[in-house]
Amino acid sequence: MPAEATSIVAVQRAWLASQPRLTPMLDKLDAAEMAQAWVTAIVRPPLASYRVLVAIDESNQIAGFAAVGPSDDPDAEATDALVAEFCVHPAAAGAGHEDRLMHAVADTLRADGFERATWWVTTDDDATRELLRASGWAPDGAHQEIGDELDQLRIRQVRLHTALV
Repeated sequence: MPAEATSIVAVQRAWLASQPRLTPMLDKLDAAEMAQAWVTAIVRPPLASYRVLVAIDESNQIAGFAAVGPSDDPDAEATDALVAEFCVHPAAAGAGHEDRLMHAVADTLRADGFERATWWVTTDDDATRELLRASGWAPDGAHQEIGDELDQLRIRQVRLHTALV
C-alpha cells in the first residue's frame, strides 16, 4: 500500500546504516524523496509484474521488504526475474522474516510466470550470500561494479540465481 512507503524507507535506511561501506550514502539520501519513489513504485510500476512485498512483524509493523520484477540484465531471458531490493530491519534480523520474505518472493515470481530469479549481492555481504546459498541460490558467473554519480563509492557485486520451476 502507498501508505507503507515511509515504513519501507525506515527499514531501508536502518539497513543501510548497518552496512559500514554503505553508510556514507545516507547523508545523500532524502527520506521524503525516497518515500515518494516507493509510492510511485507501488502505485505506478512500469509493468504489472513489478512488485513490492513486505514482511510484517508481530506488532503489525513492517520488518522488511523486497522489490522484484523482470530482470533488466543484458543477458536475461524473458522468463528471468530480478530481486532488486531485499532489506530486513537489523533489529528484526534472525526472527524468520528473511525466510518468509524469500518464500513470498519466490511464490510471487513463480505465479507471475518467471522461471529463474537473479539477485545481485555485494561481494562482501557474507550473511546474504550464505542465506541465499542455504536456500538453493548459486553464483552464475556474472560480476559487476556499480557506484554513485561522483564515482566516490564503488561496490563490487556477484550475481546469484535460482530456478523457480
